[in-house]
Amino acid sequence: MAHLFRNRVFLVVAGADLLQQAGIWIRNMALLFYIMEQTNNNPAAVALLTTFEYLPIFVFSLIGGTFADRWNPKRTVVIGDALSAVSVLAILGMVAAGWWQAAFAATVVSAVVSQFSQPSSAVLFKRHVPEQHVEAAIGFTQSMSALFMIIGPMVGTLVYTRLGIDWSLAALAFVFAAASAVQLLLPSTPRVQDGGPKSSPLKDVRDGFRYVTGHHTLKLAAVMFLLVGISSGIVAPLDVFVIMERLGLQKEAVQWFAMLEGAGLLIGGGLAAGLSGWVDRHRSRIVPWTLVIFGIGTFVEVLSLWPVLTGGVRLLSGVTMTFFQVVLSALMIKEVEEAYVGRTNGIILPLMMAGLLIGTGCSGLLVKQATLFGAYGLAGALLIVCALVASRMRFTAPAAQTAAGSAVEG
Repeated sequence: MAHLFRNRVFLVVAGADLLQQAGIWIRNMALLFYIMEQTNNNPAAVALLTTFEYLPIFVFSLIGGTFADRWNPKRTVVIGDALSAVSVLAILGMVAAGWWQAAFAATVVSAVVSQFSQPSSAVLFKRHVPEQHVEAAIGFTQSMSALFMIIGPMVGTLVYTRLGIDWSLAALAFVFAAASAVQLLLPSTPRVQDGGPKSSPLKDVRDGFRYVTGHHTLKLAAVMFLLVGISSGIVAPLDVFVIMERLGLQKEAVQWFAMLEGAGLLIGGGLAAGLSGWVDRHRSRIVPWTLVIFGIGTFVEVLSLWPVLTGGVRLLSGVTMTFFQVVLSALMIKEVEEAYVGRTNGIILPLMMAGLLIGTGCSGLLVKQATLFGAYGLAGALLIVCALVASRMRFTAPAAQTAAGSAVEG
């Protein structure tokens, strides 16, 4: 860990990520409350806000990943956050002029920009963070994300209730501008040209699909992401019914179980960062075993009648989820050639979101046809199938990549 905190690229990317996490939660809570106030708590408007947040992942993820493989990653992240800041200021002007519908655009803009900047950050990690430190770096950033899952809603709510929508948007613009300024400290990261004619973006997309489908482990990862997404989508809308029907608690109690899971994510991130060497050595076992734990936890959750047991399962799920995320995120960096990092992320990661939408759309029908037990049973069974898929994955990076990222930026 000491070596990691002497790595300039890691410190800059982590600092920018910290600012962006703060901005995201200010945006989420401020826009949620503002839209509800303007529409008299119209659920359709709230659903539209969520749609605008997730739709860009499908539309722009592959596009952003493709251009992340073509563009200078430092320039991409700096300009991306700067454009976000300018766009939010423009939206602030429209909201101040009475066009409250412009608030929806704030979600769209930041969601679109993130589809370009996130794969560029992965490229920076690939190039500048030594392979033996990748798990620790990802574990640390996962811990920050988990921390904001716990405190983010409180921070965002406080900013909006104290300052209102205008100053909330102004704070959001400032945070994005600060993230852009911080990333100016990144070292120069020009793209290495192969000397041949530059290919078209469409050809790059085809090459990306060819690369993923030709890589045994990446194909299995794609299947696994889709199935995990479906499983998570099935149970996500049903949490409140487990709390009410199985535990006999009020629906408001769901927040405490969500906080326990967030605490588990925070603990897991710290453990994964501190045990990065162990994680690296045992990553081929960690993924299937975490999925087995998820599957068993899903069965236990629907069978449990005791809040303490259910809470313990949520806490354990959070811890194991972090190890799962760390290993899979490291896979997308360490096992992929630098020229394909962006496209690989753009192809595989949206599959989990697609699975979430499929699972969410089916959950209500499953409960009606097969009861709560049937829905959770199917979700748990899918996770066990995922564990079998994961057991066939081989985490062996090509020899040509073992020297990649060997230089630590001081």
